[in-house]
Amino acid sequence: MNNAIVLQYLSELEKNNDRAWYHAHKDMLRSATERFENVIQELIYEIGKADARIIHNEAKDLTFKLVRDTRYSHDKSPYNPAFRAHIGAGGKQPIPVGYYVYISPGNKSFLGGGLFADIFKDATNMIRDYISANPEEWNEIIQADTFNSLFSVKGTVLKNVPPGYDINHPCAEYIKNKSWYLEYPVSDELVLNSDEFIDEAVRIFMEMKPFNDYLNRALYGFVMPKRK
Repeated sequence: MNNAIVLQYLSELEKNNDRAWYHAHKDMLRSATERFENVIQELIYEIGKADARIIHNEAKDLTFKLVRDTRYSHDKSPYNPAFRAHIGAGGKQPIPVGYYVYISPGNKSFLGGGLFADIFKDATNMIRDYISANPEEWNEIIQADTFNSLFSVKGTVLKNVPPGYDINHPCAEYIKNKSWYLEYPVSDELVLNSDEFIDEAVRIFMEMKPFNDYLNRALYGFVMPKRK
């Protein structure tokens, strides 16, 4: 299968990021969305072979809207020219952490894992406490040869180790984080070929799985705040 319609639509939206063009091309959006959701559904099935917690998901429930919230942004363009989905045990909620797919033309696509959000103070503290108590397991995951060849741990980072934690802790550099996530870049060429993209995404997500599993153990019992 070919994902050309996905990149074609997003490329056109990037050039014509306005409401008039968006509403005039709803049929094209519908076709691109259907193709993207088919890819996500296949990923759910394939990842679910190793991670049964996510198999119950439906692709249409895991995708994010193209419409941007521009209230607090200098960029007032109304749409984000990217298809995004989070495949997690709790659906597209950021916690439990899962597998993130970001498709954007111009070789800006990537596969992600871990906790991207840094706004949940309790979640941050839970992970810091867990890393503090389980440094050997953390280091075993992030210092593995394959992990190091593919990823580096990203996230919002404080300048100093926060109060209450040992500044000489062997994982002090990671205790400074407020979020912990991974990104693996994906080319447009790979995105275009659905079968190859799915194979590569499953391979990368399985390499991310120990990292995700560690964070989810740290986050056990966390409850997402209710929206006001």
